Amino acid sequence: MKVGMVGLPNAGKSTLFNALTQGGAQIGNYPFTTIEPNVAVAQVPDERLEAVAKTVKSSELVPATIDFHDIAGLVKGASEGEGLGNQFLASIREVDAICHVVRCHQDAGVIHPDGRVDPLADIETIETELILSDYEQVERRIPRVGKQVKTGDKAAAAELEWLEAVKAALAQGKPARSVPQPEAAPDAARNLSALTTKPILYVANVDEGDAEVPEGVAAHANSVNAGAVAVSARIENELAELDPEEAAEMRESYGVEGSGLARLVRAAYDLLELITFFTAGEGKEAVARPLHRGATALEAAGTIHTEIMEAFIKAEAIGWAELVEYGGYVAAREKGALRVEGRDYLVQDGDVITIRV
Repeated sequence: MKVGMVGLPNAGKSTLFNALTQGGAQIGNYPFTTIEPNVAVAQVPDERLEAVAKTVKSSELVPATIDFHDIAGLVKGASEGEGLGNQFLASIREVDAICHVVRCHQDAGVIHPDGRVDPLADIETIETELILSDYEQVERRIPRVGKQVKTGDKAAAAELEWLEAVKAALAQGKPARSVPQPEAAPDAARNLSALTTKPILYVANVDEGDAEVPEGVAAHANSVNAGAVAVSARIENELAELDPEEAAEMRESYGVEGSGLARLVRAAYDLLELITFFTAGEGKEAVARPLHRGATALEAAGTIHTEIMEAFIKAEAIGWAELVEYGGYVAAREKGALRVEGRDYLVQDGDVITIRV
């Protein structure tokens, strides 16, 4: 899953990205149109994986991961090409969700492009550019769909009606996600690929020692049904270079509880509406596997391997806490806690699943 990191220049986006990279992440180049943003592959913290692995005596732990794409800073006028904005906006279209880093700290040594610290104004600048870009996208899409409508295509007619509603919403400064997708044209949103349909996580880059999202940012996030988390990018970047014990001592000295990076990664994972199921066996890998909420056992099998999905017979499932409580599969099976489920079973967060083929 891909999360694009955006923000104004000097918002702390690159510092935060570097912290993700130094915190045990892998880094590489990932091609996007004419530019190549870096990618940090960050592990999703999950204490359940270690408990499952220890219980069934797995040989190795393989955590779930999220790809964070470092997209160059946007500026006012990006939708019109300012600061190579068109290329950067194209990069955002390729991700599944947006991580919007907002400067909230008061460090006078970091220059703000507009000469002031105003988180809500910064949010408005970025979101205005996204809306303007989407408006142009809609205007280009409408004539194409209009031609399909003339052939009697009912799905195209539904899509055209939706596009007109989206255009009106964008003209009022509202995101495309505010217009419900048409049931008669299920591919409409994918065809448009609007930036403002993507879920957003606001990352408030706060002063050292702060752990709360500023009230104004939190209120705005709530008003647009977005997530929000507070992180000090500078502190997390410093902590990422230390061993765990030193990092814990330094956090205590700053009065910060827990890893800000862990909160960020976890929030991004939740933003994508992902759950985790586990596969584990004695002497085998214990793997945390991301899955969309509401997915079936058959779809879970497909995330392991397409051949396993095709040969699916049944799934043996048990909640991770039950498995740990019983001390393994044998005891859980004897107690009747290990369930046999069919392909339509809705996987629950924390399920430990064995697919039988």
